[in-house]
Amino acid sequence: MSSSIHVLVVDDEPSIRNSLVEFLEDCRFTVTSADSAESALELIAQAPFNVALVDIRLPKLDGDSLILKAHELQPHMGFIIHTGSVEYKLPDELRALGISPEHVFLKPQMDLMVFKQAIEKMMSQQP
Repeated sequence: MSSSIHVLVVDDEPSIRNSLVEFLEDCRFTVTSADSAESALELIAQAPFNVALVDIRLPKLDGDSLILKAHELQPHMGFIIHTGSVEYKLPDELRALGISPEHVFLKPQMDLMVFKQAIEKMMSQQP
């Protein structure tokens, strides 16, 4: 039985994407995945999502740009950033959407429970 929380996982690395999908499904979330920002935007245009877990370094369109475009399509969607870049700084445009440093997780993330907790916290704070 899956929950009514629908999560979109966007990562171009199959091993990371698949482990996140499997973990979040085990947590009873409904999960869809995409391997690029472009395919993620196609999915977002077709179906509602509560939260997107987004890699920043993606081929072509990057994660920051994906989040800005996704927000235009689904303004109520929450975002969690998953990046391998230790130098990543949260841009002001994303802060304006309500994304804060507590929504940014560095790879490799050994404890996947942080994603479950972040998604649940985000859902509990939505109107």
